[in-house]
Amino acid sequence: MDGAAAAGAAQRHEHTQAAARQAAGVFDTQPTQPHASEQRASQPQPSQPASADAVQRAPVMGSALGVPFIAGTTPFDVDRARHPSGIVPVVQNVVATVNLGCQLELKKIALHARNAEYNPKRFTAVIMRLLEPKTTALIFASGKIVVTGAKSEEAVRLAARKFARIIQKLDFPARFTEFKVQNVVASCDVRFAIRLEGLAANHGHFSSYEPELFPGLIYRHQNPKVVLLIFVSGKVVLTGAKDRNDVYTAFENMYNVLKLFRKQ
Repeated sequence: MDGAAAAGAAQRHEHTQAAARQAAGVFDTQPTQPHASEQRASQPQPSQPASADAVQRAPVMGSALGVPFIAGTTPFDVDRARHPSGIVPVVQNVVATVNLGCQLELKKIALHARNAEYNPKRFTAVIMRLLEPKTTALIFASGKIVVTGAKSEEAVRLAARKFARIIQKLDFPARFTEFKVQNVVASCDVRFAIRLEGLAANHGHFSSYEPELFPGLIYRHQNPKVVLLIFVSGKVVLTGAKDRNDVYTAFENMYNVLKLFRKQ
């Protein structure tokens, strides 16, 4: 083997060893001289504002807080008195109902209102959508409205008032009455795997676990009345609450139970 071939083989061997060490988490303290193309790529480039897609693709940290944040930033301080676990479930959906107190002509609403659709053969209500806050309403001929898709109790109330105002502008004697939050859905991650079989065996009166039908364990918390969908990965979905404080209370009660069934 001549000198050039030997040098090439040695260089390839060195690159292979460096790649192996990098894969194992060990990095060279004296990296090899980069190729010319690598040098050009490593030269400083004019800074560009990060796009929304780039931010969404950035590494997500702090999932235990329930609120994703971009790597390198500091999460907000958690009120340990209210959230002893340090985990704050994030509200994903709030469903509310309101009564307009009058009969409605759904065909008229579908014809004259924006972002409204009505197909009585498929569903007996007008489906209307708002962009801000981003919500959907099911409007029934009885004057009852179901609003869903909001991220907070304040947003769902605002959306309900906007839907009621739209109906009023169509010359219906609508009134904003009997507003009530019916369901608050939240989710979080406890950051450890859970033995669902053991949890179901020890809490059979409150839980249901049939992995052939549904991969999560259904736990019915009694006080407050909240249903938890618990997955082996540690993800938890809470639903059925009437208030976000019920969500927080139910999760804190269950967190201590879940720690007992942590996979080792």
